[in-house]
Amino acid sequence: MSLIAIPLLAHFLPLTFVVPMVLVLDLVASIVLSRHMRLQVRWDEIRFLLPTTIIGMLIGAVLLVNLPREPLLTGLGLFVIFFSVRYLFNIHSEKLISRWWALPTGLGGGMIGAMFGTGGPPYVVYLTHRVHDKTEFRGTLSGLFMLDGALRVVTFLTMGLLFQEEMFSSLLMAIPLVGIGLYLGDKVHLGISHRQQLAIIGVLLLISGGSLLWKAWH
Repeated sequence: MSLIAIPLLAHFLPLTFVVPMVLVLDLVASIVLSRHMRLQVRWDEIRFLLPTTIIGMLIGAVLLVNLPREPLLTGLGLFVIFFSVRYLFNIHSEKLISRWWALPTGLGGGMIGAMFGTGGPPYVVYLTHRVHDKTEFRGTLSGLFMLDGALRVVTFLTMGLLFQEEMFSSLLMAIPLVGIGLYLGDKVHLGISHRQQLAIIGVLLLISGGSLLWKAWH
């Protein structure tokens, strides 16, 4: 959700407001979805990711608060466009890689997650190369996202980002919309192929990423 929602909301609201708000919504959605899954989590993979994830998260939170608006929007736009190309052209591999790749993955995922609220893609790429069982992959990713989200909530609470004016009212208005989106998404998901789903996501990301670059540079 965050990879599409944050670039769109960043056109109207500052990232210092958008990122914490969508983080809470993402965490709620992850908890709701996990209740309907029988999760098989590879905790051994998550344990390797956590130390550098926490370090990256702290660095990213500091940059989110202190960097000027234009570099933040440019970085988010380029990041979104990069992953739009991956989705559009279905670029992926499942070749096994060393577990030591967890160190830069955690650092990058934590930092990008705290700065832009979209740290999921680096984790997805890494776990694609480490966990080949689809049930374990989905469970490990869900477990990681919930843990990562909880840690970011604590970080943003400590920095006061979740106590901004209108944050609570915005969350109250957005949560029902997230519920509707999850319901409709589940219905649409059943009617399209995996390749079509990736193409739709890729187009949405390309449009939102390109529009963010235009906004940052103009």
